[in-house]
Amino acid sequence: MRALLKPYPQRELGIVQFALPADMMKFFSSKRLLITDAPADLHTFPDGLVPAEAQSLSQDPRLADFLSSPAVISSVGGMNALTLWVKRHRVCQCPDYNGEFHHHELVQVPRGRGVVCLCWAHDNEFREKESPKLDATALANAAEFVTEAIRHRYSLPEGRHLTLPELCWWAVSKGLVHQLPEEIICAALGMKYKPPGGQRKEADVDPWERHPSEVLANIIKPVLALAIDPETPESYVRIPKRRRYENAKYTQWVKRQPCCGCGNGSDDPHHITGNGFGGMATKAHDLFVIPLCRRCHDSLHANTQAWEEEHGDQMYLVMKTLDRALATGVIATGKQK
Repeated sequence: MRALLKPYPQRELGIVQFALPADMMKFFSSKRLLITDAPADLHTFPDGLVPAEAQSLSQDPRLADFLSSPAVISSVGGMNALTLWVKRHRVCQCPDYNGEFHHHELVQVPRGRGVVCLCWAHDNEFREKESPKLDATALANAAEFVTEAIRHRYSLPEGRHLTLPELCWWAVSKGLVHQLPEEIICAALGMKYKPPGGQRKEADVDPWERHPSEVLANIIKPVLALAIDPETPESYVRIPKRRRYENAKYTQWVKRQPCCGCGNGSDDPHHITGNGFGGMATKAHDLFVIPLCRRCHDSLHANTQAWEEEHGDQMYLVMKTLDRALATGVIATGKQK
C-alpha cells in the first residue's frame, strides 16, 4: 500500500496529524508505516492511494514492441480492457505546456497502439496532433497493463514483479512465442544472443542450430492433448456403456498445484464425490479432480458438507482447476476429427 497524505504538524506537542480519505482507515489498524518524501513523479497526484510500482518488464525497451502489439493486448482483454485500466489514473497524464491549468474532467484517448488519460483541455489541444511524449506515455500504459494482467492471471501477489521466464511461459501458452524478441528468449533460456548481421567464420556456422523461439516452444509442451471425436460408436447407442477417462499425466500435474482447502502444497488429486459423476464403486473421470493436501483430503471425506461450506463447492473448484490448466496450456487440443 502506498499513499499520498497531507501532514498537519503540531510542533508544540511533537505530533503530526494526517488527513485521511474515508476509505483509507482500514489500512491503518495496528501497522507500522514507512514515511518518506513524495517522489517527483507523484507530485501531481491527489491525496490518497497511489498505484503500485510499475512492473520492471514493462519498462524494458527490448519488450516495448511486444507488450504493445495488438495480438498481445487482445490476449489480455483488448483495447476496451486497456481503456478501463487507464481510467484508474485520476490525473491528466499530459505534461502541462501552457501554464498550470488541467480540466477536472478526464477522458481516455487512444494514441497509436496505446491509451492515455487526458483532461478535456489537453484532449482538445492535442487531438489529431503529433506528440511523441504522449505516444510514449500511451505505449508505457499498454506495457504496464499487459504485465499487470499477466501477473493477475497467474494469481501472483500485488507488487510482485514478473520474471522473463514467466513472461515467456505466458507467451507460449498463448501461442505468441514468434512475437517475442530473440534477445529476450535467449536471456530467458540462458542462451548466447547473436545479433543479426555481421560476419562469422564458416567454422562457426552450425547448420543444425535452431532458432531460440523454436527451442522455447519445444521445451514447454502441454501435459495433456485432447482428441475430439463427435462420432464415437457409443454416441449412437441409446443407453451407452460409460467409459471412465483416465490420464495419469493430468492427475500428476494436479497434485503439484496448491491445495484448494488450505493453499499449501497438495498431496493428492481428489476425485470429486457426491455429485453423480461416477458409477457404483467407480471414481469420477480423471479430469474431475482437485488438488488437496492429506489433511484437507481426510477432512473432506469425513464431512463433505462442512468442508464445502468452508472451502467451496467441489464442482466450482474443479472448474477453477480446469480453467488454470487450459489457461496455462496444460490442456491443449492435439487432434480434431
